[in-house]
Amino acid sequence: MYAIIATGGKQYRVEPGQRLEVERLGAAGPGTEVDLRPVLVVDGEVVRATPAALAGATVRARVVGEARGPKVRGFTYKAKTNQRRRFGHRQRYTTIEILGIEPGSA
Repeated sequence: MYAIIATGGKQYRVEPGQRLEVERLGAAGPGTEVDLRPVLVVDGEVVRATPAALAGATVRARVVGEARGPKVRGFTYKAKTNQRRRFGHRQRYTTIEILGIEPGSA
């Protein structure tokens, strides 16, 4: 059984026991359990993808910790005006472990 979840504007294929890094989840600290919204659930030969089929479906996950991505450095300038700007960004991620997939009603 696996599911496709949507979080942080991205979609991930997950299975029970899997760990993955998703964009930072609000105030969820380590050890907190969160419910994620599945977009698709596949249970053997049964595929649930419609809103009616996914009415009670949830994916339970536990927050393991937080991580930070690589530093991204940027530079912008406008020619002939001596206008320059340097900036940096470092994305923060939440590491989660998938505990289980509840397929909901059929």
